[in-house]
Formats: sequence, C-alpha cells, structure tokens
Amino acid sequence: MAQEQECRFEVLLDLPRERAFSLFVDRPELWWSSPFSSPAEGPGDSKVEAGIEPCVGGSCYEIDGDGRRRNWGTVLSIEPPLYIRLAWRVSQDGEEIADPSAASRVMVNFRQAGEATRLEIVHTEFLRHGEHGADYQKLMRQPDGWPRIIRNLQQAARAATWR
Repeated sequence: MAQEQECRFEVLLDLPRERAFSLFVDRPELWWSSPFSSPAEGPGDSKVEAGIEPCVGGSCYEIDGDGRRRNWGTVLSIEPPLYIRLAWRVSQDGEEIADPSAASRVMVNFRQAGEATRLEIVHTEFLRHGEHGADYQKLMRQPDGWPRIIRNLQQAARAATWR
C-alpha cells in the first residue's frame, strides 16, 4: 500500500485574503509555535520572537529568550496575497536543518471565500528528511504539528487587536 506523500489541511480564516496573508507573513509572532521548544510554549510567548522575510530566499526564523536565532524555513516563492512556498527547515528531532535543499516543502495558499479566506496548507517531500521522513509526516499530522499551528492562526484571525 502506497503511503500518502503529503499533509494537507484546509481551514477558513475570518479575514479577507489580503489580511489573512498579512497575518501569516507579517505577523508570525501571533501564531508561531516553536518546534524548537516545549509544546507548552505557544504563540505570543514573550521569550520567542518570530519573523518571515517576505522575499525569495528570505528566512523564516525565531529568536529565543537567549538571543539564539534559528531558521525554521526559507521562502522559495511568494506571490502576495496568493501564496507562499517554504522549505521546512526543522528536523523530526526539533533541530534546525542547515541546508534548505534537504528540507521538506510547505505550500500555503490563500483563497478568497466571500468575506473569509480559505487557507490551504500542503506539506510535501518528507523524503528529504531521510529514512524517518514517513514518521515525520505522521508527526506533523498530530495535534502538536500543523493542527496546532492552524488553531493558532484561527485564534489570531479572530483577535481584532492587530487589524
């Protein structure tokens, strides 16, 4: 039986497409949950600063409370407000992957859905993570993987303070 080669998630964000894209790219501190720290830490954790440099080759990064910068992604392509494609530079063990070509791929699409946005996240190419790629794919489907990030995005979209 062939295993699926992707994690796919779709969710509605209660924001117009331009705002949803801006939330994801310009305000990751509102939704980012560090894969480098304990699952108890979450978005808005004052110990972690998060950012995305919105250009091809730009870094997706966090800076922890000790000032340590770790890259969790690299922007492969971006077309505001339609999509952003990333090299996912976090290993299954929660370590930074130095080489973006050895990282799996994440495509985030923003589709207009009336007054809301249908967010589509597709995480693929887990084989780039080596022999444990299939296990990593399963891990990203678990509650502390993409579902946690998506919940954080939904919560941030509902918050009116940053609009």
